[in-house]
Amino acid sequence: MKHSTKPFVLRSLRVAWLMGLVCLSVQAVNAQSTAHATHTTKTTNTTHNVSTNSLGMKFVRIPAGEFFMGSDETVASLQASFPQLELKRLDELSDEMPLHRVQISRPFELGQTEVTRAQFEQFLTLSGYVPESIRDKTGGYGYSPHHDRTRPEKSDAFAGRDPAYSWQQPGFEQGHDHPVVNVTWHDAMALAKWLSQKEGVTYRLPTEAEWEYACKAGTQTRYPHGNDPQALVRWANVFDASATPHWIRWQDKALVGNDGHAFTSPVASYPPNAFGLHDMVGNA
Repeated sequence: MKHSTKPFVLRSLRVAWLMGLVCLSVQAVNAQSTAHATHTTKTTNTTHNVSTNSLGMKFVRIPAGEFFMGSDETVASLQASFPQLELKRLDELSDEMPLHRVQISRPFELGQTEVTRAQFEQFLTLSGYVPESIRDKTGGYGYSPHHDRTRPEKSDAFAGRDPAYSWQQPGFEQGHDHPVVNVTWHDAMALAKWLSQKEGVTYRLPTEAEWEYACKAGTQTRYPHGNDPQALVRWANVFDASATPHWIRWQDKALVGNDGHAFTSPVASYPPNAFGLHDMVGNA
């Protein structure tokens, strides 16, 4: 069988709250599967090669290259941009240092968005897989107004683990095109393994370096769009005025603006980065 040098990667997007959003990347060790249909899309003046798998997941080809991984920002510079955050929290970001050059030696394909609820449900239906939090009866995490009102200041923002919460019921409303939440690393690996066996290409989660390289997409700024955190509301679903009614004690930390999404939003609701990837900065 002819082998391809093209890597595919399943994207696993970690977000700033307790529930992981799954993004897949695929590493194709065999010739491209017939389950993948390839087409091109355009972001500004850049054309992207996009393939679609049997579950309707779209993957963007990410070129090989070099980038500077990590950060060299001082606490003082972070304080200037994030005056509402505690000094201790900013100081903890020192684990991103030092800024160092990393080479991505091979191109790979990364999920254009997070895995949606509809795609995850297809996987469960076709494979018979039972998510870990349901199988072990420990449950997941979810939003509870009562929990937010009564929890200690330093406790988690979401209630759980509790069998009342799962990928189907996170405590807030989601549509079929929202990112699936309340999935574990084992759930993501099971999805990758099943897709690999079904389609004849190797799906996997990206490395930390691959993810950061894809997120930065050739930029040297704090975010793909620039350095201003207040501009995030135009590029990602983040903590802003739409979410503050649910977390009153954190309202002073919200960004100015209201994107209308208190929790998750439909995937690809915000503009893509230069590689054609959506929601890399967040969707929660």
